[in-house]
Amino acid sequence: QVQLVESGGGLVQTGDSLRLSCTASGRTSGITGMAWFRQAPGKEREFVAAISWIDGSQHYADAVQGRFTVSGDNSKNTMYLQMANLKPEETAAYYCAAPRSGVGVTRNSRLYIYWGQGTQVTVSS
Repeated sequence: QVQLVESGGGLVQTGDSLRLSCTASGRTSGITGMAWFRQAPGKEREFVAAISWIDGSQHYADAVQGRFTVSGDNSKNTMYLQMANLKPEETAAYYCAAPRSGVGVTRNSRLYIYWGQGTQVTVSS
């Protein structure tokens, strides 16, 4: 089993920046990468960004490309999401996710089996 814990959420104003963190523990060997998803009330969970530990590649949703940066330290099993120029419509619970051991990162939330409890990001207008 892998446990994921997010931190760093909070209340910010439009245009502000915020950094989220996610730390994995447990049986993390074999995890090839991690991802961020978000879910607003009444909406489906959506992909935000992912990072591969295999080749260091980063992947972003179109809506956050150029404003968000995903990074991490595989040796510390920690991933970050630096968010800039936040918008009110990005108010959501942000979740960290990891796929099954040996499976690569993807934009499809259904292929992730480990999830954190989520951290709330609220952007006021």
